[in-house]
Amino acid sequence: MRALVVHPDIKADRARREPGPALEEAVALAAALPDLEVADALIVGLPKAQPGLLFGTGKIAELKDRIKAQDIGLVLIDGPVTPVQQRNLEKEWGVKLLDRTGLILEIFADRAATREGVLQVELAALSYQRTRLVRAWTHLERQRGGLGFVGGPGETQIEADRRAIDEAVVRIRRQLARVVKTRALHRKARKKIPYPIVALVGYTNAGKSTLFNHLTGAEVLAKDMLFATLDPTMRAVSLPDGTDVILSDTVGFISDLPTQLVAAFRATLEEVLDADLIVHVRDISHPKTEEQAGDVVKILRDLGVAETAPLIEVWNKMDRVPPETAEALRTMAERREGVFAVSALTGEGLPAMLAAVAQTLAPPRHVSQVALAHSDGKRRAWLFGQGVVEGEEPGETETVLRVLWTDRQEQAFRRL
Repeated sequence: MRALVVHPDIKADRARREPGPALEEAVALAAALPDLEVADALIVGLPKAQPGLLFGTGKIAELKDRIKAQDIGLVLIDGPVTPVQQRNLEKEWGVKLLDRTGLILEIFADRAATREGVLQVELAALSYQRTRLVRAWTHLERQRGGLGFVGGPGETQIEADRRAIDEAVVRIRRQLARVVKTRALHRKARKKIPYPIVALVGYTNAGKSTLFNHLTGAEVLAKDMLFATLDPTMRAVSLPDGTDVILSDTVGFISDLPTQLVAAFRATLEEVLDADLIVHVRDISHPKTEEQAGDVVKILRDLGVAETAPLIEVWNKMDRVPPETAEALRTMAERREGVFAVSALTGEGLPAMLAAVAQTLAPPRHVSQVALAHSDGKRRAWLFGQGVVEGEEPGETETVLRVLWTDRQEQAFRRL
């Protein structure tokens, strides 16, 4: 289906986004839907939104000609559209219309893979549809009788539809409660495994899934499109120092994501709540990388994890940056603590980043004096193999080693 993407640049809107980048993001969103071809995209400047039609009559006529000339079947409005505006515009243009929330819901519905993800999409879609029943039933001509048990005689179709949606919401919430309970049990079991969790977070299309695949060898969907990952994927990974961690790839964040959709996808962010370390992946080649990073930090703060879990910042897609800019970025990253310039495609900067991950997750160490008989070669070799020996003082019958180790290493040594 051919689509027209329209970004209404409403001057009176306090939450107004910069129109150029906003339109680019809207086109990228549309491209994330299969079988959809973006035929045209434009910015429409408006002093204020018109209550019934959003646009003025002249602009509506102009857009109608554009729609007919290019054989458009779907108009995507990058912003909120009221049910009345949607009904009126569809009638004027003779095509289907989706606003920003509707488009994101369509993408979520197409991508959700786990049982919980599917249920969360259905829940968000139902609450969205409930507010838009006016599209289908604008008068009270269609009525149905009843026995008085439910709804009663003379119930209008819009009331019946609303009640059906409410019943479906209750049913899905029950199913969701069971799924969430199962997930909670899985999380509880996972906590018994002595592996720390490293969560990859970032703005959508920042390259999290590509980085995840590079580090784990997994084949998670990694495409140059928004919302390529909608369900958390977890894999065990061994860091260069031998530390085993669980790496989690999560849904990408996006600016102005409707609150009901953030709530609907809390499941995909649950792994972030349990994370021992958050790796914030940024597309450093994007012109709005600073604004995107701000959106991610805000959501992390809203989730309550920004202040609790340590965070490493990864400037990804260095391979897309011009050479002179790349050099400046590398210098800047080196001067900042916890910041790494990398390319998930080429592998640039990943060893240093992984070393920092291992160091951040390293358990506390303590110093001990260990006396070993000269004949105790096995335990001596083990200590040196662990890299914990900081010094030694040979004696006549034994050698005293100064070791810096973790509690777990000490317990393993005592068992030898």
